[in-house]
This record gives sequence, structure tokens and C-alpha cells, in this order.
Amino acid sequence: MQIFVRDNDVEQALRILKRKMQREGVFREMRRRRFYEKPSDKAAREKSQAIRRRHKLARKQAIRDGLIAAPVRKPAGNGPPGSRANVPRTHQR
Repeated sequence: MQIFVRDNDVEQALRILKRKMQREGVFREMRRRRFYEKPSDKAAREKSQAIRRRHKLARKQAIRDGLIAAPVRKPAGNGPPGSRANVPRTHQR
């Protein structure tokens, strides 16, 4: 993984690095490997993850086939009035 620092802005490069690591699942993997995991627990975890993946794929396929309705996405800026969620990103501190 490679991050370029532009204009000596190390903080921005760190934010980009953290975002990439989050997307790759590095932090989740580190947390999972912090302690020893029994082989039986590992098998149970992997089985539940496989079931979750299978359900997700089946749900996506059902949406594509038109068997179930797609979830309604909320528009951006849907926070309570006066919150920072409604302020454009350029005006946030």
C-alpha cells in the first residue's frame, strides 16, 4: 500500500492511509488476531461469515430479479436542523 504526501501535508496522507486500511479490513484483522482463537471458535466464526455472505448475495439477487424492493436510500444531509450534517463539507471546521 502506498500513499503519496502532497505539499508536506502529512495529516491528510495519514487520513487517506487510515481510510484505505479501514477499507481493506486491516484494523478488523488486527483486533481479531489480538488474542488466540480456538479452532472450534474459528470454524464457527467462518461458518457464520459464510452464511452472512450467502444471505447478502441472495438478497442482492432477489432485488435484481424484482422479488423484493430495493432499500430506500436516504438523501445526504438528513441530520436534525442546525446540526453539522446539513452544512456543506467546505464550511465545516
